[in-house]
Amino acid sequence: MGANTFFKNGSTIDYILSALVGGIGAGLFALLVEQLVITRLYDRHIDQALVTVGVALVVGAMLSGWFTNDMRMLPSPAWFMDAVQVGNANIPKDRFMYIAVAAVLLILFIVILRFTRIGLIIRAGVENRQMVSALGINVRLAFSTVFFLGGLAAGIGGVLVASYQGGVTPLMAGSWLIYGFIVVVIGGMGSIGGSALAALMIGVIKQFANYYVPGLGDFVIVFLLAVVLLIRPQGLLGKVSA
Repeated sequence: MGANTFFKNGSTIDYILSALVGGIGAGLFALLVEQLVITRLYDRHIDQALVTVGVALVVGAMLSGWFTNDMRMLPSPAWFMDAVQVGNANIPKDRFMYIAVAAVLLILFIVILRFTRIGLIIRAGVENRQMVSALGINVRLAFSTVFFLGGLAAGIGGVLVASYQGGVTPLMAGSWLIYGFIVVVIGGMGSIGGSALAALMIGVIKQFANYYVPGLGDFVIVFLLAVVLLIRPQGLLGKVSA
């Protein structure tokens, strides 16, 4: 479904507020899941991934039962409909907004992890949680911060995806979740830069594949995933486990 199949005008301020509310709400929900479930699985990364997938599917099914799977239009600014000519292509302005927001979030998280005290604690806690805890540092609080920030980014991303596909529906949980996993696996577990690189690769490759052979994009992405797992199982920028 195209980005403008269903479209309802809204103000830019309202759209920004919806993104912030969606991000904060998702961050709080991620924090709740972390407190209830993930705290018991800190040393079992694969189990964490499986549990979060299960939670996403359950929440999606619950929302489907409550609100049905009918798409609800998301009011978006009128300028989203405008396009900018780049070469021989007319690119909608909202695409540039998606790229800009993703870039800002990426830079923000890198700065937090590399240049702040909480980022130092997070990186040290991932390497040796017991040692950091022995120094009297609250590693659990740092990890909870990570979950909130991850949920915040996911919530904002959900609003952007809703704009892209023209509205909100519980089916979003299943249709976009698989791409998130592929990005993490190809980029490398625990690597923000790897995930950013993999997301860029997947987006560009899928669009070019679908342009030349409609419907081929998903097959190419799965093939790329298989190649990466065979050649470099830890991902493009992931670390080899000891």
